[in-house]
Amino acid sequence: MRASKLDIADYLDSNEMIAEYLNTVLEEGENSDVITAIGHIAKAIGMTKIAEQTGLSRPSLYKALSDGAKPQFETIMKVLKAIGGQIKINPIGEVA
Repeated sequence: MRASKLDIADYLDSNEMIAEYLNTVLEEGENSDVITAIGHIAKAIGMTKIAEQTGLSRPSLYKALSDGAKPQFETIMKVLKAIGGQIKINPIGEVA
């Protein structure tokens, strides 16, 4: 018997689930994990739709959001906006 590969994008079926997933990765993951998570979310929503909203091509998005990629901040911001997300800063302690 052959096991199928788990695709997290299959489980990102609501705005709440997407937000919970991305917030967890932001809190616990590395930079590369965040990029990969944004890629999973974009895939769950639909790369064609994200490409249309960002003005980037599908191949460019796949490349920018793949494992080991180092996309420009502008690209990440465009994709975050397209997936309905935003960056919000909450203070975590005193300023040094």
